[in-house]
This record gives sequence, C-alpha cells and structure tokens, in this order.
Amino acid sequence: MSLSDESGGSWTLLTGHGHVLVEIARNPRARIRDIAAAAGITERTAQAIVADLEAAGYLTRTRTGRRTRYSVNPDRPFRHQAQEGLRVGPFLDVLTEMAAAGPPAPAAPPRPAQPTPPRPS
Repeated sequence: MSLSDESGGSWTLLTGHGHVLVEIARNPRARIRDIAAAAGITERTAQAIVADLEAAGYLTRTRTGRRTRYSVNPDRPFRHQAQEGLRVGPFLDVLTEMAAAGPPAPAAPPRPAQPTPPRPS
C-alpha cells in the first residue's frame, strides 16, 4: 500500500509496526486478518508484529471466548532517539481522529471573479 513518487520509488512514512499499532488503536476489536488487510501485510506478518508490540509493552491482548481484544499503552515512548521523550499516545490520537473523520473534503472550486460595477462620475 505505497504510492510511487516522481522518481519511481515507493515507500511509506510508517513501518509495518506503525501501521499495525495505528490500526489497533483505531479498532481494538479488529481480527488479525482485518489488521493485516488495513496495513497491507500478510496475516503471518501481522501476527509477528502484534507479538513484537506486545513483548515491547506497546499493547496487551485479552482473550474473551474466541475473540481477542487489544489495548494500546499510550505511555510507551517512541523507540527512535530522534523522538526521545515523546509518547506514542498523542501520535495515535491524531491518526485515529483523522481516520474517524474520514477523508478531507475536496477544495472548493475558485469562484468566478465578480465584475466591478462602474463608478459614478
């Protein structure tokens, strides 16, 4: 799920781990297959990423019967030194709120210029 840029390369701003964490924050009741589809990865990869995130304390899994519910720990720090001291919670809040709001509305077309009325002499 990446777009090609003008130079022909393709990349995304978030890693697979980031995509999975955002999807779980958006939908804590999502199944692994739903998470994988949203992140554009295989179910096996999604399972491995969920295990990584759980081991690192970014999320917890709770089984209720046959279903699994996930909860994100918003107080966990980013793992890169460039974001030292920042927590993932506010970042996830922004992305989940934007997703809930839906795609941005298209820009309104420019209005035609109104003719200037002649000035009285």
